Amino acid sequence: MDNSAIYVRERGSLRRVGDIVLAQPKPVSSCRRTNPFVLRKEHFIFTYNAEGSLRYTTKSLFDIALLFVADNIHHVDSLVGFPEQIGDKLFAAAEENRVFLNADVSPKALQLFGDAYGEMVLGSLCLRNRFPLLHERMGEIKTFHSLKSLDLFGCRLGDEHEIFHHLTSSSLASNLIHLFIGGNGLSDVGLQRLTAPIRMLRKGLDCLQLLDVSYNPISVRALRYLTCLPKLENLDTSGTSLKLGAGLKTTMWDLLGLIHSEKPLDTFDHSRCKTEGWAEQVVNQWETNSSQMPKQKKIDESRTSALRFFGRQKFVREVLNAAPLVCESEKEAERERLHFFRPAANSHLPEKHNPPARSHEGTPSWDNIKKRQRQSGKPDSSHQSPPTKRLSSSALSAEDMDLLNSY
Repeated sequence: MDNSAIYVRERGSLRRVGDIVLAQPKPVSSCRRTNPFVLRKEHFIFTYNAEGSLRYTTKSLFDIALLFVADNIHHVDSLVGFPEQIGDKLFAAAEENRVFLNADVSPKALQLFGDAYGEMVLGSLCLRNRFPLLHERMGEIKTFHSLKSLDLFGCRLGDEHEIFHHLTSSSLASNLIHLFIGGNGLSDVGLQRLTAPIRMLRKGLDCLQLLDVSYNPISVRALRYLTCLPKLENLDTSGTSLKLGAGLKTTMWDLLGLIHSEKPLDTFDHSRCKTEGWAEQVVNQWETNSSQMPKQKKIDESRTSALRFFGRQKFVREVLNAAPLVCESEKEAERERLHFFRPAANSHLPEKHNPPARSHEGTPSWDNIKKRQRQSGKPDSSHQSPPTKRLSSSALSAEDMDLLNSY
């Protein structure tokens, strides 16, 4: 098999596969390995009998073929149509052989399994406060297109991280339901960029039901960018510039149809977010392998390698080992939690969540103007209204058009 041609039968016809270099067999210490008639050692199972004598049995042809395909998974064109049981065994064999630790093979292999088996490969991914893992394995993480829950809390994304393009991609956005992006230094501009595809192109994050933007420097003005999420039911704005009061409750109800929860919602509990799927152990392998790498090598391969210029290795090492962004105390976290939810259709809303417009006539604000416009049905041209779900493309600002051109 090392030098001979390979033929594949597809749809009743035989074709030759060219330019394929198969994985080299593992070296063995036996001198008999030079004899071509001696079978490979890994094709046998070695055990001991009751008397302590060594005995061996041959592996089944299925196990031998499975091991061969796992070693050469990067040459497989597609697994679509193969039973889930076969895919599970093949993924486990590739994981055991540490195929997914190879940066050259891992993205293609994960893409191969993801296209065939979807969320069974990975339906939920938790990277909370694991920003080095996110930056080092960005190529592999982008292959997970069937995620329903993604936790990126404390990953230091900022406003222009490349993961935003993946979050709003058509393949992932049609499945993503829960998104945690708190503690990332995300400002109003970052939320604008994140929601730009659905606001301007009507695609991306249209199935999102839960959003965590806590501990980010966002203001009330940023809430207008969330009006394009039609299925948003739960929102966490704890630790932001938003302050709980009658004005915030009114704005939240008028823009998003959400009301404040007196008690913290269980849906934002971190213990509920876990990495689940076939690739759960693969993610753990990535983190374990990264922690065992020499520090200098970790710095060279990280996204912050440019900061090493003029002897800044110590600074980079401190950044990578810095403590994750968390709140100062548990009591503060309990006191400042701002959780909002969409009430049931048949529930009775308190008056404080839907006050009359004349109660704020003495101090007109942007929120009161927006509410009066909705009640009267006649928009006021003297005030610039925030973009809503019914906003036409002609009303887009120049900043939005720049974002549209970037996509």
